[in-house]
Amino acid sequence: MPQVDFYVLSSSDSASRQSFACRLAEKAWKAGHRVFIRVDDAAQAAMLDDRLWTFRQGSFVPHILADNHETDPLATVLIGTGTAPADHRDLLVNLTAAVPEDWHAFQRIAEIVDEDEAVRRAGREKYRFYRNQGIEPATHRIE
Repeated sequence: MPQVDFYVLSSSDSASRQSFACRLAEKAWKAGHRVFIRVDDAAQAAMLDDRLWTFRQGSFVPHILADNHETDPLATVLIGTGTAPADHRDLLVNLTAAVPEDWHAFQRIAEIVDEDEAVRRAGREKYRFYRNQGIEPATHRIE
C-alpha cells in the first residue's frame, strides 16, 4: 500500500497548487526518486512544464512531458494525463480531481488541496477513498 499525504494549502489560487507540486517534485528528485505529476489536460501540463523552469530562482528540475518519455528515458520527472510508466512510480503528485486507477502501483502519493471549493470537495472524496482502502492518509497544513 502506498503512503498517502494530503497537503492542504491556505490559498485558492491554482498557481499555488502548481508551485507546491514543483517544490515536491524538486525535493523528490533531489532525494533520487522518479516522479509522475498527473494533470487534467495538455494545457495544464504545458503550464506546469513552464512553471518547473521558473517556480524558484536557481532551481532546476529535470522534467519532460510524458508524451516525450520515449525520446528521453533519463527524464526524472514526468508530467502527464494518463497512466504513469512503470519506471516513474516512486511518487505520484496528483493534481486531478479523481483517484487514478493505478494509485496502488505507487510508493507514495501526494494530493494537493487548496481553498477552492471544487478542489476541497474532490480532496474529501479522495481522502474517503484512501481510508476505505485501508490507508490512513497524513494531512499537512501548509500556510
